Amino acid sequence: MIRLESPISFFKMTGSGNDFIVIDNRSRLIDADQCRDLVRLACRRKLSVGADGLILIENDAEVAFRWRFFNADGSEADMCGNGARCAARFAHLKGIAPSQEMAFRTLAGIIQAEIIGERVKIRMTSPHSLKMGISLQVENDSFPLHFIDTGVPHVVHFMADKTALETIDVFHLGRVLRYHSQFQPAGTNANFAVIFDRHHMAVRTYERGVEAETLACGTGSIASVLIAAAKKLVSSPVEVLTQSGETLSIHFEQRNNRGLPEFAEVYLEGDAKVVYEAKLWDETLG
Repeated sequence: MIRLESPISFFKMTGSGNDFIVIDNRSRLIDADQCRDLVRLACRRKLSVGADGLILIENDAEVAFRWRFFNADGSEADMCGNGARCAARFAHLKGIAPSQEMAFRTLAGIIQAEIIGERVKIRMTSPHSLKMGISLQVENDSFPLHFIDTGVPHVVHFMADKTALETIDVFHLGRVLRYHSQFQPAGTNANFAVIFDRHHMAVRTYERGVEAETLACGTGSIASVLIAAAKKLVSSPVEVLTQSGETLSIHFEQRNNRGLPEFAEVYLEGDAKVVYEAKLWDETLG
């Protein structure tokens, strides 16, 4: 049983269906290096607050704030696109970053953010490690994939149509890909995508650290869009329909470097809403 000196104030927020516990930790109420059990217990659905992840907002000498982002299983992640949008709006609402434009530090690098009412637009760090046309053996079948790191690692598999996307077993196949030997030891997130036209897609994601399909994944949506662009199937901007029914907007610039696609000025825009403000007691942390 984790014992808290006093209940901890937090916001429950959702970014297009990705939900988070967000805590102002500038006074170091929580030891970020020793909080993984607290994160795991607080993120349990029905038994505690329940969330896809927990975000600690901390002081930074150079930018508005820095964050520590933890997945629901207690593991720390470099980046989360939807979480970043929620963190930016939280900081604005709490006066930590009074301006509607701000910069904050993540383990993936500095993120630029703009608050637009309940929507937040963030400039992502530059994607890297693009690998096209990977063929893996998955359950005795060849499985075509593409890979890119958009702050965290993602593989993308394209489906034939919307019906195929709706019926695929994301939990099973996503878990197989997440733990595939090709991506060890860190593992990968797994995305299943369909292209409707040059500016519209739909994406479903199995998220590493949550170890399940989530209703939306910002970095996964970006990964799917950029790989579709590398295949010359879409062009900026692209609207991505998520499992929550909400839409994420992806903006980017595409360049060629010796015949290979490169991406810059990558932006993610979508809703970042406050569900409620409350205090976490230690009664559900055991």
